[in-house]
Amino acid sequence: MISLLQLCGRNFLTRSTVQVANKTYSAEMSKRVAVVLAGCGVYDGSEIHEASSILVHLSRGGASVNMFAPNVEQMHVVDHAKGEPTQEKRNVLVESARLARGNIQDLSKLSVKDHDAIIFPGGFGAAKNLCTWAVKGKDCSVNSEVKAVLEAFHSEGKPIGLCCISPVLAAKVFPGCEVTVGLENDDKYPNTTDTAAAINQLGCKHMSTAVSQSHVDHKNKLVTTCAFMCDAPIHEVFDGIGSMVQGVLKLA
Repeated sequence: MISLLQLCGRNFLTRSTVQVANKTYSAEMSKRVAVVLAGCGVYDGSEIHEASSILVHLSRGGASVNMFAPNVEQMHVVDHAKGEPTQEKRNVLVESARLARGNIQDLSKLSVKDHDAIIFPGGFGAAKNLCTWAVKGKDCSVNSEVKAVLEAFHSEGKPIGLCCISPVLAAKVFPGCEVTVGLENDDKYPNTTDTAAAINQLGCKHMSTAVSQSHVDHKNKLVTTCAFMCDAPIHEVFDGIGSMVQGVLKLA
């Protein structure tokens, strides 16, 4: 009799555990996340490892993903083998389709009502094609569709994730917000200090945060991580992006 009760108890616990796991998975599956790309390649588009890391962590978190990009011409095209601009002309949406395996939509079609959160990878494309930060710094302008999407998610109280240089989009659009682009005054983060200063000059607050971590601005529902703003091993960048994605899904 005791053995039978123990067996039934084990079976009950097993079923309960499975039910809880299924409920958790079901809840996560309901998270619909938009990912906005800025081209393909670190020097003139979205940083490929960052975009891929975001997609892996979203997949692991059980979220469904739709990818978008603005249908505009890139600021310029860079030969990634030489690190030099070329005379080519390329379209941000067309190039982003490479990262999305063709499954991408025009940013103008993104509906905030159909998504629970939005995430922006970094790469120079975020600072060249989504805004003009690469040229004008804190005096930059943000692409009108990008700005409209950011404001729509913010007004609906839906979380926004940004990594690498893309947190400057939030700093430009949401005065007073908190973001991170890494650790200040640290040789492993060569571009962080100047970028942080510009963010602070915009009336926002830069939070000095290590590459494997993320910062959550609960008031504005912004989750940011520095990614390749740090000269770090790729697994540390991956872990930091994972922290950001988890933060976004938790808020969604």
